[in-house]
Amino acid sequence: MRIRGLSLLISFLMVSLIVSAEEAPAANMSAAEQAATTVCAACHGADGNGVIALNPKLAGQHSDYLAKQLHDFKAGKRANAVMSGMAANLSDDDIKGLANYFAKQTPTLGKAKSNGNGSLGEKIYRGGIAATNVPACAACHGANGEGLPKRFPRLSGQHADYTAQQLKTFRTGERANAPMMQVISTKMTDAEMQAVADYIQGLR
Repeated sequence: MRIRGLSLLISFLMVSLIVSAEEAPAANMSAAEQAATTVCAACHGADGNGVIALNPKLAGQHSDYLAKQLHDFKAGKRANAVMSGMAANLSDDDIKGLANYFAKQTPTLGKAKSNGNGSLGEKIYRGGIAATNVPACAACHGANGEGLPKRFPRLSGQHADYTAQQLKTFRTGERANAPMMQVISTKMTDAEMQAVADYIQGLR
């Protein structure tokens, strides 16, 4: 009940900020920037480079991917109590504006804790896991983790804790808005997920 109440409150604040910004003079912040630097900033940072490891960095992410995730939260295709509440009252224009704002921000670089060159994480990212038919992450997300607009998200520099968590939710079916990742994750162990997530955090 507390989570539901919090998500409703955040949703209300989000809508209020967007309405206020839309009524403001053109010289002021856009509605998207106003919302991003106030409401979204609490979890993701004003520029999308949040430091909370279980929340994703949004800076530099492809706008099409960000928009899809917001639409999926709104439609219930991706489960998350807080984000579902945040997206519930966003219009298509609101979603487009937020996606474009964060896509234009410069992502900060990260560092792997232990999975650098020659590590298990690098081997999985660049070559997959032959024994269990796990494809190389680089095949879809790029050699440097840059991703492919409209198809695959940018991964480089993403928080390792967030990446590992998402792999686990794909495996359990809690997150079901990317069928390919659901299949891949069922073939990975926790240790393999953590290793590749750590490598991705330092990828650049």
